[in-house]
Amino acid sequence: MLVLARKVDEAIKIGENIEVKIISIDKGVVKIGIEAPIDIDIIRNELLVDVKNSNIAASKNVETKRLDILSKLLKKS
Repeated sequence: MLVLARKVDEAIKIGENIEVKIISIDKGVVKIGIEAPIDIDIIRNELLVDVKNSNIAASKNVETKRLDILSKLLKKS
């Protein structure tokens, strides 16, 4: 992992077309701006972790009997 110190209005370039800029720093909160091509997905990591954990929890609540019925239905088609 590369660790860099930046001040407000300073930026970091990633490749040729992604720029991460420090917008403000206030009370321990850093606001950043990200300029990137529209085809680049930018997603907060905590959202990915929440979705992953929700999917794991949901899969544990599935009744085996229902999975067996679904499996038989899928084999018929």
